[in-house]
Amino acid sequence: QVQLVESGGGLVQAGGSLRLSCAASGGTFSSYAMGWFRQAPGKEREFVAVISWSGGNTYYADSVKGRFTISRDNAKNTVYLQMNSLKVEDTAVYYCARAKYGGYAGDNAYEYDYWGQGTQVTVSS
Repeated sequence: QVQLVESGGGLVQAGGSLRLSCAASGGTFSSYAMGWFRQAPGKEREFVAVISWSGGNTYYADSVKGRFTISRDNAKNTVYLQMNSLKVEDTAVYYCARAKYGGYAGDNAYEYDYWGQGTQVTVSS
């Protein structure tokens, strides 16, 4: 059974940085694209970023482009989300997810089948 465990969330001031990690167990991590999504209170879950199986392809939501960087270490079965220049509107629970269909995935939640429990990121003004 695939398990995804996020860590690294917390409280940070606007303009600050955080690095989220998502450790995977079970399955073949290196064969699958991995994504990050987030959900703010009262809002729908939204796509943040995705990285292909090898790390060679990445794609970001316009709202985070230029500020967030997704990366992965297949030797450690871990995907990361480096978040810089954080804004109050980045406040949300952040989830990592594994692609359902293999090495590439897009920005739709239905393309992902395994999800972590989420980690809270709060950005204060």
